[in-house]
Amino acid sequence: MGTTASIASEVRPERLRTLLREMVDIYSPSGKEEEILEFCADYLSRAGLKVVKQAVDENRYNIVVLPPRTDEVDVCFIGHLDTVSAYDLDDLGFSEEEDTAYGLGCSDMKAGCAAMIEAFTVLGERKGKFPSVGLALVVGEEEESDGAKTLVREYRFPWAVVGEPTNMTPCLGHYGYLEVLLRTRGKRAHSSMPELGKNAIENMLKLLLQVTGYATSANSGLVYNIRELSGFPGGFVVPDTCEAWLDLHLPPDSRMDVLKAELEELVEQAGQTIPGLDAYIRFENTHPGYRISQERPLVRKLRDVCESMKIPWETQDFRSHSDGNVLWGAGVDPIIMGPGRLETAHTPEESVNFSHVVQASQLYLNFALTL
Repeated sequence: MGTTASIASEVRPERLRTLLREMVDIYSPSGKEEEILEFCADYLSRAGLKVVKQAVDENRYNIVVLPPRTDEVDVCFIGHLDTVSAYDLDDLGFSEEEDTAYGLGCSDMKAGCAAMIEAFTVLGERKGKFPSVGLALVVGEEEESDGAKTLVREYRFPWAVVGEPTNMTPCLGHYGYLEVLLRTRGKRAHSSMPELGKNAIENMLKLLLQVTGYATSANSGLVYNIRELSGFPGGFVVPDTCEAWLDLHLPPDSRMDVLKAELEELVEQAGQTIPGLDAYIRFENTHPGYRISQERPLVRKLRDVCESMKIPWETQDFRSHSDGNVLWGAGVDPIIMGPGRLETAHTPEESVNFSHVVQASQLYLNFALTL
């Protein structure tokens, strides 16, 4: 590892800062990534890299960078270019205060994408053999992960590094994800005479209390979020239908089938304590969690690079859903590691320490050159 210092010095922080600013200033919510795709594809092409546009739908594509003389890739560096929708369209662009960068998507995950692009730009500038690494900038992660699903249908690689915000902590474990739909039915009545109907929203609230009570008492590390609650029909009536969408995140070693069975049983038995309950449960997206052994040779190689850069090797589990779940399901071993903190993502205060973005780029470059 004696060449680490010289390798790291090749990352150009000011070029990276400009790149991050330009990426954050482009609004790219899921489904509307066309402008940032064009920007990134042009940027990488001007750097002399081999760029492939992999179609995802009529207007959107993944950007795939392959080694110049081969399509064989041992490790693919992966980032998503889409963001959640803006909270304020007049205040979503890039700003800086000392070492902190602010703006929609700067942490989740344009900082990680910019760090990877800079690392590959340096690889393209270097003389000598290009390592067996690829870069994939995908779309749609914040919605259906359609970019990642398209990527793994066509390309094969055994390992991936996903630049989600982990505060530069290597995550070898990943939570599983279960999307749940709950529906309750009641009886419609005039809003001024609720005693003549059965309010589906009231029954849903009672059912949700039991579901969330189960989640918090299961002692399994289960994380839940009630994402959406809607009653139908609207207007001056007692609603006869209510739907709730829940996100459940499970620790890597959890049994997804056991969780599903227990939730189904809970809903079935809830009618005994909630009079007149007519409830239905359906599981939509299911992604199991995983954990990768620290004894794998490639993991040890990453650990050596981290230690040479004085990045603490304290592995954690990635608590959110990400494209890592999709990659794992396709037979890829994904390591999640990138700049930014997950707790600021999807919030109006989203931010990232720019020094971590530089550090991430150096890490990605150094790791690629060991392969």
